[in-house]
Amino acid sequence: MNHRERFNAVFNFEKPDRIPCYFFGSWNEAKLRWKEEGFDGELVLGDAGPQLPGMDPDWEPGMWNCHGLVVTGCIGDIEPKVLEEDETRQVVRSSIGEEIVLRKDGTSVPHTRLHALEPNRKSWEKIKRFLDPAISSRRPPDWETKAAALNERDNVNAFMGGSLYGWLRDWMGVENISYLMYDDPVLLEEMIECITDHFIELLTPVLRIARFDFVYFFEDCCGASGPLFSPAIYFSIFDKHYKRLIEFYKKAAVPFALIDSDGFCEPLVPSWLGSGFDIMFPIEVGKWKANPEALRRKFGRKLRIFGAVDKHFIYGPEENLRQHLQSLKPCVDEGGFIPIPDHRIPPQVSYRQMLRYVEIFHEVFNG
Repeated sequence: MNHRERFNAVFNFEKPDRIPCYFFGSWNEAKLRWKEEGFDGELVLGDAGPQLPGMDPDWEPGMWNCHGLVVTGCIGDIEPKVLEEDETRQVVRSSIGEEIVLRKDGTSVPHTRLHALEPNRKSWEKIKRFLDPAISSRRPPDWETKAAALNERDNVNAFMGGSLYGWLRDWMGVENISYLMYDDPVLLEEMIECITDHFIELLTPVLRIARFDFVYFFEDCCGASGPLFSPAIYFSIFDKHYKRLIEFYKKAAVPFALIDSDGFCEPLVPSWLGSGFDIMFPIEVGKWKANPEALRRKFGRKLRIFGAVDKHFIYGPEENLRQHLQSLKPCVDEGGFIPIPDHRIPPQVSYRQMLRYVEIFHEVFNG
């Protein structure tokens, strides 16, 4: 089997020749540590990669920007500017007007000091113009040639094709979007409908040429104690738009829709399955104690799992790591489950430990 055939066989509950070995990128500090400890491959700082010996070709590079075929999301017309700077941090203004605090002394989640979108119609009208699909810079002149070339490579092809909560949360903040769900659900749904239309219009030409293995929805909508909104809110505001978007992709021959939720997500799983999602990601075990076997018993074969390996075991004792992976094997053997670490690999993991993980992974799952 080639890489695309193998990936699709797993999620179609068929028998692959082996289970592919992936991960979900690493912290920059981990990358730099691995370089010092003997990694001699290509090193690009950022979330994805690097490509490690013994692992299947990384599925993430190119996903976030649709492989350069089209620019989705806001294209602002405000001049970016560094507003403040010292030895440890930098405050920048983005092209859509938000002010973001960035750390210079290590990896951390950026802090938004001023959001681009306020939870009112006047502010939404300003931001909405940045989503205009007709902005001329959205497509490079050679995008059709690039799309055809994408079909020829033996890599799992994915693209970020949905963010009905995640984008809005980033633009206005968790508190503002949470209040808006109750203060003005009509306005919130108008925003969601606009984003849905945005993806459909921009990706229709792309999907006539390029063939993908799954569409990735970036939402990050769950936390330590559960989802950031209720199933009732999901059904009343989000459900119909997810259904329309997922139906569009599946009619365009994209076989699977994956939702990236983070956190404890189980209360929303029935809603997602009802909307047409196929794959839950990353099923965080280390922090929220998610149990893929219990999830499969509860939701059956409609639930496909990408993730569910507790990354903390990678830098622990070897036998604990082996036992953890062996505990996943019965569920993996059922199909519809590709085990990968449940988020970015942290700098506590040495290069030797990461190679040891790859070796034990193949030992457990591929004999």
